Amino acid sequence: MTRHFSAFGVFREGLRGHKGWAPMWRSPAPKLKYDVVIVGGGGHGLATAYYLAKNHGMSRIAVVEKGWLGGGNTGRNTTVIRSNYFYPESTALYDLSVRLYEGLSRDINYNVMFSQRGMMVLSHSEAEMEIAARTVNAMKLNGADAELLDARDVQKKAPILNYRDDARYPIHGAIWQGRGGTGRHDAVAWGYARAADRLGVDIVQNCEVTGFLIEGGTCKGVETTQGAIRAGRVGVATAGHSSVLAQMGGYKLPLHSYALQAFVTEAIKPVMDTVAFSPMTGSYFSQSDKGGLVIGGGLDRIPSYAQRGNTPEQENVLSGIIDMAPALAKVKLLRHWAGIVDVSPDSSPLIGPSGTDGIFVNCGWGTGGFKAIPAGGYLFAHLLANGAHHEISRPFDLNRFGTGALIDEAAGSGIAH
Repeated sequence: MTRHFSAFGVFREGLRGHKGWAPMWRSPAPKLKYDVVIVGGGGHGLATAYYLAKNHGMSRIAVVEKGWLGGGNTGRNTTVIRSNYFYPESTALYDLSVRLYEGLSRDINYNVMFSQRGMMVLSHSEAEMEIAARTVNAMKLNGADAELLDARDVQKKAPILNYRDDARYPIHGAIWQGRGGTGRHDAVAWGYARAADRLGVDIVQNCEVTGFLIEGGTCKGVETTQGAIRAGRVGVATAGHSSVLAQMGGYKLPLHSYALQAFVTEAIKPVMDTVAFSPMTGSYFSQSDKGGLVIGGGLDRIPSYAQRGNTPEQENVLSGIIDMAPALAKVKLLRHWAGIVDVSPDSSPLIGPSGTDGIFVNCGWGTGGFKAIPAGGYLFAHLLANGAHHEISRPFDLNRFGTGALIDEAAGSGIAH
């Protein structure tokens, strides 16, 4: 089969039922042994495989996924990309991700639709403006772009928001990050999958891990529904199900899993060309290229593995959007869903050895997993290839919970974890 990139080729495929397209990646049966097996075929797992092959010259790599690629959080999020964090360790990590996103479409030769439309974090009081000023200064000191906006500046960028003096949460200003924005979540997964496949990575779907091969206290591979697969090292990037894998592997992770809901409305005319987030309500929204409003909010706060939300949190999120922009009250919802996020005690990710020799983890991203896909993959690949941390990932090792060197972004920057 051949690929057709011309307009005529697309038209011809439409006439014959799209039966002539070549697959974007292979679907091989797993080999008996690899240098590295990555558990989890979401964005972080696929990016890790790609950077292992591209940056470290490894080719004997397998990604095993129990379902289909991007079927977890990668395909179930609100697509926001940003690095507006408070602590230098966080900014280094997330700004690496923004920089990689800025060149990602060229790097993997696939348009991930990264739209740097900017993001604003609203302030609703003079006290919040003081905190916003502190955050802007910290971001600049840490090397990220940031600007403090007053109410008039916010109104110029997002006139649809509620600027009434009697608003429940009056807008005093905002933190603005112009390099932030949104991307296409499934395009990120597909692009990394295709690029990894072209570098020789085996991507094995419908292959659930049912256990780990532990010999002499060291992991030597995984047991799967398609048979045993031996490996020099195993990387686990399974987001909300990280604790499930930890039980199989004999290690413990300080994580709790929650449902995080998202919503999409009917398509409407352009009313919002940036991303706006209100820490007071935990609600935020942007507008997709198709015209629908993409809406998100806080965690359900009931530990769950169900990819659906609950009614009280839906009410909280949507009432927050109406507080932010009352003109949207009559817009109809098309659908809503939930992703399962794993949250650590300090709301920062876990990257490092698991505690069982031979198993390494990339997890605990909470609500920040999609924005961190390129950096998470880049840093996890370095760890798996070298057995040692990159300087940016070192602060996120699990040993910080023993030393007390926590990176408490929930308290530091008011993010919606």
